[in-house]
Amino acid sequence: MATYALQIAGLVLGGVGMVGTVAVTVMPQWRVSAFIGSNIVVFENLWEGLWMNCIRHANIRMQCKIYDSLLALSPDLQASRGLMCAASVLSFLAFMMAVLGMKCTRCTGDDEKVKGYILLTAGVVFIITGLVVLIPVSWVANSIIRDFYNPIVDMAQKRELGEALYIGWTTALVLIAGGALFCCVSCCNEKSSSYRYSIPSHRTTQKSYHMEKKSPSVYSKSQYV
Repeated sequence: MATYALQIAGLVLGGVGMVGTVAVTVMPQWRVSAFIGSNIVVFENLWEGLWMNCIRHANIRMQCKIYDSLLALSPDLQASRGLMCAASVLSFLAFMMAVLGMKCTRCTGDDEKVKGYILLTAGVVFIITGLVVLIPVSWVANSIIRDFYNPIVDMAQKRELGEALYIGWTTALVLIAGGALFCCVSCCNEKSSSYRYSIPSHRTTQKSYHMEKKSPSVYSKSQYV
């Protein structure tokens, strides 16, 4: 029962991580306007994401424009676009493998050993996905902080950390936690199954001993004849 509860918890964390990965990929709030120095026009917000930039006017109207060219982006955003797309695909594959390895799933049969291997693979893929999400989010955050404290960069070009970065960090931790749960469940199932099949029960040992004692051998019967 505890193992099944851990499987459900890992599946929920994996599903939340998958949704968060897709949300972070499409959100435009990776870089937001920094209202510092002469840039104090607070009624206009600028958002920069992986696919588009948006301008929001006084919380009333928002205009978004898709980037005309990939080469026009900074190197960190170019790499982040590819890594986040790969993370979205990996999270979906890991979630489907986790569903197939669940105890209540019947399409993969009733072999607990096979399901344990499937859950272990799903857990490893979830952990890899969390690391893949963590790399671009931390890379973009590092470039934002570096440019923010760089005196050479103009005030109008400085940005702050957007909501997508904070959601990305949370998503990476959720994915790693879900993958760790699946790995723990798989290792516990493997240890319990090996212990169950390697040590015979005390009752079975006594029963086999009495059967051998009661049944005489063929050689002894031939001597009495």
